[in-house]
Amino acid sequence: MAGKFDPQNAQNLVEIEKQFAVKAVEHAQTYWNLLEKVPPKELKLTKFDDEIFEHTMKTFPEMAEPPHDKLVKLDEDWMKSPDGKKRWRDFIQEYEKKIKDFNFGSLIRTDSREEYGEANTIFVTRIQFYAIEISRNRLGLNDRAHEIAKEDAAKEKAKKERDAVLAAKKKAKSNGKS
Repeated sequence: MAGKFDPQNAQNLVEIEKQFAVKAVEHAQTYWNLLEKVPPKELKLTKFDDEIFEHTMKTFPEMAEPPHDKLVKLDEDWMKSPDGKKRWRDFIQEYEKKIKDFNFGSLIRTDSREEYGEANTIFVTRIQFYAIEISRNRLGLNDRAHEIAKEDAAKEKAKKERDAVLAAKKKAKSNGKS
């Protein structure tokens, strides 16, 4: 029989880490697609959005202060400071039995005015993602991201249409029809 699991001495399994990374990337892509299609103030991420928003504003009053700089541009050092870790840990535990995968890893944009990218992304728990993104949506801080996502989608659609026209011309030419 195996001994008791010791997380301090557990080895990272590369395959499991890859699966977590794939899930986190898929979640980020899904969220970005939602930001493209739904105005952020109308976006509902969970059935607990109201509670999460109120709890976030109460627990992190510095995020509630206009112009909401702590939400617009996340400070990873602040989040990972001893005080930040304790406050977030207490916040996160409130959702253990309410939010599925509450502590699952998620990617979040550090700057709400920009899209996902290597320099604009950090790893957080799912409930931290919800707390921050619900707050950004409610406070209008994701409006620029919504516009960027719509612009990206329009560019992608135009590119696909151009590629289809070029492919049709190439096919017609190869069939001897110019």
